[in-house]
Amino acid sequence: MHPHTIVAENLAFPEGPVWFEDGSVVVVEIKAGRITRVRPDGRTETIATPGGGPNGLALGPDGALYLCNNGGFTWSGDGEGMMLPGGAPDDYETGRIERIDLGTGKVERLYDACDGHPLSGPNDIVFDAHGGFWFTDLGKHHARSTDNGGLFYAHPDGSKIVCAVHGPNMNGAGLSPDGKTVYAACTQARLLLAFDIIGPGTVAPSAIPALPGRVVTSFPGYTYLDSLAVEADGRIAVATLVERPGICSVDPATGAQEDFAFPDLLTTNIVFGGDDMMDAWVCLSTTGKLARCRWPRPGLRLAHYG
Repeated sequence: MHPHTIVAENLAFPEGPVWFEDGSVVVVEIKAGRITRVRPDGRTETIATPGGGPNGLALGPDGALYLCNNGGFTWSGDGEGMMLPGGAPDDYETGRIERIDLGTGKVERLYDACDGHPLSGPNDIVFDAHGGFWFTDLGKHHARSTDNGGLFYAHPDGSKIVCAVHGPNMNGAGLSPDGKTVYAACTQARLLLAFDIIGPGTVAPSAIPALPGRVVTSFPGYTYLDSLAVEADGRIAVATLVERPGICSVDPATGAQEDFAFPDLLTTNIVFGGDDMMDAWVCLSTTGKLARCRWPRPGLRLAHYG
C-alpha cells in the first residue's frame, strides 16, 4: 500500500481534483451533485451545486472552473458506506459542459451537444496551451442500450465544440508535456490510448477508423481504468479499478507499468501539486475519502493553475 494520509472524509464519491497554490484541493462530489473545496486542514466548503453528475474538473485560463457533468448516475452500495455508480437515473436529461464562477458559484451551461448530437456522459477534461480544452465522454448506460462517447475539443467561451473521435467510451484525459499527444483511458476496454494532435481539436486519423489512436498499454482481467494525470517526465499516472485498485504509472515509450496501491476498490483520480509538484492527492471514491501522499517524481504543471 502506498503511504498516504487521509485529508478529508464523508465525501459523496469524490472525483475531479484540482490543486490550488493556497494548498486547497477542489473536488466534485458526484453523488451529491456539488463542487467542494477541501482546505489543507480538512475543512470543506461548498463552491457550487450544479446537480446532475459533476465529474471531471479543470481550472480555465479565465480563473473559472470548467466541469464535465455526466448527467447523473444510479447508485448502489454494500450498506457499509461503499458507494457504487451505475447507469442513467430516471431524471437523466443529457451530459453537459459547465462553467463555474469560483467567486459566486454561478453555474453556466456551455455545451450539451456537438453537431446536433447530445453529449452523453462527459467525464474528464484538460486545457491546452491554446486555451481550449480536450474532454472525454464515457457514454451512458441505459437499461438495454449504451450511448457511445468519444474525445472532444471545445473553446471555453462557448463558441466551438468538435468531436475528434467518436465511438469508444473514454474516461481519463491528459496531455503530454510537449502538448503533441492527448491521452485517453478506455474504462471497460482496459486500454490506455494516445492520439497524435495535428491541430486544436484534430487528431491524426487511424488506418482502421474503428480502432482509433495508438495503444500505450493494456490491462488484464477486471482492471478497469478511470482518470489520469501526467508526470513531468511524460509518464501517465492512470487510476486502476477493482482488480488492481490504485494508480498505475505508465511509460509512454515502452508501456511499462508501475503500480501504487490504494485501499479503495474505485481509486479514481490523482492530481499533482505542491512547491515541487511531488505532492499528490488521490480520490478514494467508494469510501468518500481524499488521500494525500508523496509521489516519487514531480507531476506536470498544468496549463492553467490557481
